[in-house]
Amino acid sequence: MNLLRTRAVFLKEFRHIQRDSRSLILALALPVLMLVVFGFALSLDVDRIPTLIYDGDQTAVSRDLIERFRGSRFFRIRGFAGDYQTIETEIDRGRILMGIVIPPDYSQRVTSDQPAQVQVLLDGSDSNTASIAKGYVEAVVRSYSASLRADALNRKGKSRPPFIDYRQRVWYNPSLESKNFVVPGLIAVILMIIAALLTSLTIAREWEMGTMEQLLSTPLRPGELVLGKMGAFFVVGIADTIIAVLAGVLIFHVPLRGSLLFLAVTSCIFLTGALFWGIFVSVVAGSQLLAYQIGILTSFLPALLLSGFIYNIGNMPRAVQVFTYAVPARYFIKILKGIFLKGVGFQALAVEVAFLVAYAVLVFLLATWKLRRKLA
Repeated sequence: MNLLRTRAVFLKEFRHIQRDSRSLILALALPVLMLVVFGFALSLDVDRIPTLIYDGDQTAVSRDLIERFRGSRFFRIRGFAGDYQTIETEIDRGRILMGIVIPPDYSQRVTSDQPAQVQVLLDGSDSNTASIAKGYVEAVVRSYSASLRADALNRKGKSRPPFIDYRQRVWYNPSLESKNFVVPGLIAVILMIIAALLTSLTIAREWEMGTMEQLLSTPLRPGELVLGKMGAFFVVGIADTIIAVLAGVLIFHVPLRGSLLFLAVTSCIFLTGALFWGIFVSVVAGSQLLAYQIGILTSFLPALLLSGFIYNIGNMPRAVQVFTYAVPARYFIKILKGIFLKGVGFQALAVEVAFLVAYAVLVFLLATWKLRRKLA
């Protein structure tokens, strides 16, 4: 081995790295960015579970039970429902994970030393969080029942049966199978990655191969170029979507309770935005290597870690929660869970659909504007 030749190759490659300042900055900044963002954002703890309460009793005794939940850091009381239907609607829309129903005769049964029933409703579409929430509820109720039994023993000199007979009911995924939670989210993550990476190289490849000049000599406008390139990859994306949905239903046996038409429409909207984002990245980067790196950074990592697929967004710091609103996979995952597991439609998911439409339009305008500036 000739060390002089090895040294020459080392110096040559090192100079190339120095000249490619954007790749160098990305390589140096990426570890720091990932550690700072994901270190603060990701948490395996489950707390501040959004909870809605229907207090049919509305007495000091029922409020005492509510305060037990309010005083626990594991629950965040989002308010009080006026009826049972409100809890069902809020769970359908994904605004709460848990509902507590206190019947009208609760205080009467407690004061007469009879077991009082309390119903706990859990959204099983997030199986991991629901399983942990079940344990938290059980701990709170057992502690409260023990204190009531102790009070009865002190007052009357004899022990009583458990005062709180709580019944848990898990909706949409009663067996809490993780595949029913994982597969819909995985479909969104996979489509985001594939769509962004498919188009992130297209404009950059034109520049590197020298064919962009030929395109510039045609009457093509920037918007037409962006739409044309997106359309070609859109066909591939639709095929990927069909394969992913069929695999989820036929291989993993995930229930598909919602509308196929609504699933198709929302998938097309999500794919459109993801493909436009890849084109925007390709225009900004200019080189295929840099476009690929930025595509991975801006599609794979946010879709996997900041969309609610693995980590509960409600447990993240407030600043990171605000940032997740810019992650389109967050909305599509919620839509997929709603269609697959809950069987809900546009009425319950209108906000998520509106965000995806706005995202697709915004990214298209950004890609067109950036390409127009580069061609000017």
